[in-house]
Amino acid sequence: MIEKVQSAMVGIGSGWVLILMLVLSVISFAIMLERTWFYVTTSDNVPALMKDLGRFLRDGDLEGARKRLEGSPSAEAAVVLAGVVEARHGADAAEEAMLGASELQKQRLEARLAFLGTLGNNAPFIGLLGTVIGIMMAFSELGKQKGATGAAALAPEGVMQNISEALVATAIGLFVAIPAVAAFNAFQRVVKGKLANTAALGHVLMTHLRADESDDEPAPAPREEKKKAAENSSARAED
Repeated sequence: MIEKVQSAMVGIGSGWVLILMLVLSVISFAIMLERTWFYVTTSDNVPALMKDLGRFLRDGDLEGARKRLEGSPSAEAAVVLAGVVEARHGADAAEEAMLGASELQKQRLEARLAFLGTLGNNAPFIGLLGTVIGIMMAFSELGKQKGATGAAALAPEGVMQNISEALVATAIGLFVAIPAVAAFNAFQRVVKGKLANTAALGHVLMTHLRADESDDEPAPAPREEKKKAAENSSARAED
């Protein structure tokens, strides 16, 4: 059984591993370029956006805040915009709207990052598979050189070629994995930063909405007035 598996692996060779790794490498770099372009084109000056949002909210200008957020391409603005649109229904409705929008934007920000993470973790193992197959091919070739003499016996050409392919498979596995892991970690930091900015902007909106609701609530009666009201009620009950 083992000999059959060995013969099959040697017969297939390690060339397909190299081709697979090259294809995955092209896909990986394409995703890196696409994600970089996406993050750059959907970024905004968050401190300036927060300042403008606070100014509109202090003035009670929800329409102005909405227009300012609509003019921003950032994910942070898209989330807070959902809250501003629902602000007329109360702070709780605005908060729920922002939670839903935040989940949608998180999916957009993390799109295709799982591929980079998976590739970065598994590319070395794919390369190692190619290395193992190459070494098996080298030993198989070495077994065919029993009758060789001189330099051919010490370093058969077929053996050296197979060992070379095995080392190339390892190198390509690392070549694919290292950029993928680096890009995945960098993009994850970008996503975390954008989500943190989103939370900060959301707190600005919720602070103003909660404050407005508190201002609209009737002020509680002073303690003395409550006491007098209770006494008057008792007196009327006795009469």
